[in-house]
Amino acid sequence: MSRPEHLAPPEIFYNEVEAKKYTQNSRIMEIQEQMSERAIELLVLPEDSSHFILDIGCGSGLSGSVLEANGHFWVGMDISTAMLDVAVEREVDGDLILVDMGQGCPFKAGAFDGAISISALQWLCNADKSHHRPVQRLYKFFSSLYACLSRSARAVLQFYPENGEQMELVTTQAMKAGFYGGVVVDFPNSTKAKKYFLVLMTGGSVPLPAGLGSEGAGEAVNYTKRDKVKNQKGKPLKSVKNWIKEKKERRRRQGRDVRADSKYTGRKRCGRF
Repeated sequence: MSRPEHLAPPEIFYNEVEAKKYTQNSRIMEIQEQMSERAIELLVLPEDSSHFILDIGCGSGLSGSVLEANGHFWVGMDISTAMLDVAVEREVDGDLILVDMGQGCPFKAGAFDGAISISALQWLCNADKSHHRPVQRLYKFFSSLYACLSRSARAVLQFYPENGEQMELVTTQAMKAGFYGGVVVDFPNSTKAKKYFLVLMTGGSVPLPAGLGSEGAGEAVNYTKRDKVKNQKGKPLKSVKNWIKEKKERRRRQGRDVRADSKYTGRKRCGRF
């Protein structure tokens, strides 16, 4: 079956018919509620108090209803007018705003204690319009999300990556925006139950929880900046002398003309930065 994001832009795909399906199909509602509960669990919010949560891609308010049931206040943002209309009809308690997440989160700095998103993030990986640039839209989203969260907050975004390259694209832009964290994979050995949760932290690197799994623990793939540096140990870094020599040697083997090595190879020159 074709992925929804390949069929039409979200504001078109989620029309009145599709929006009503989310509140009439008991199976869809059950899955959405389960993923919302899991996202709230991964937020690791302090207990015995209410929190102000941003729901990104809130749709018809199913995830918002789960936030309400857990005693939290929330604001929902979505690009589909039809989905927000259904949320209004359902008389959800959260405030709703019509916005394209690729244009950023339009909220005050430090406004939220946390953020969740269910099945929305993968839409940013597509260029639905000629001026859309997925890398730029992802960075705009993550950088503005980072700004509107308090410095001890987390964001948990459940999404459906199409492949490894798409997951790398998403996580790279999140880390570039300042977040720490990684991807928690629930039920990694199941075709239908497998779920990906991007867990992002603003207050520094903290070990990720293990994913759920019926046979032992699930997976947790950490993408923090610190781990990226660790993974580079034993490898020559770009722009250092060893890296330059290896690059020149590869080009010699390819039969290209390469300047001879000297004592100045790889040395920082005066006046160059």
